[in-house]
Amino acid sequence: MPKTILFAPLFALLLSANTSAPREFALDSAASQVTAKVAFFGLSSKTMTFPKMKGDVTIVPGAPERAAIDVTFDATALQAPDETTLERLRGDKFFWVEKYPTVRFVGKSLKLSSATRGTVSGNLTARGVTKPQTLDVKFDSDPSKSGAGKPVSFTATTTIDRRQYGMKSYQLIVGNNVKIELRARMTPN
Repeated sequence: MPKTILFAPLFALLLSANTSAPREFALDSAASQVTAKVAFFGLSSKTMTFPKMKGDVTIVPGAPERAAIDVTFDATALQAPDETTLERLRGDKFFWVEKYPTVRFVGKSLKLSSATRGTVSGNLTARGVTKPQTLDVKFDSDPSKSGAGKPVSFTATTTIDRRQYGMKSYQLIVGNNVKIELRARMTPN
């Protein structure tokens, strides 16, 4: 039997393993932002932002269920539309940034419903409370087909009940459901 025929399956295995090598990215914090929108007096809403964050994302082409996401948001840098709201959000009734300076999302799995849409399941930690959370994700383009060295952008959305994270104050004024949107750009490591 010729050696090339004997080694052909090994070469094929190596090539397929190489194409599905994990792709590692770092969150580009300058090009990323989180907004959180909540009803206010039932008639309008207030939006706050987390402008500072850091994180890493690993995508495994052909195995999205093995994706890993770890993003930390600097709660001390959060911004609000006015000083009163900002002071309350940073205080012990909401984020209590003196004691809990960060909010963190650790995603364990990416489930794609198309080349650019899917869900990420993981855990959100705020105010020292960790709860399972699922994000709806939309990539600007198919992340498994973007060229090596190219950034990937996506938008992730979810709605949380702030009471589950110990933020129970002002329930007659502030809505309980918070709509969160993350617009992120990831650059290859």
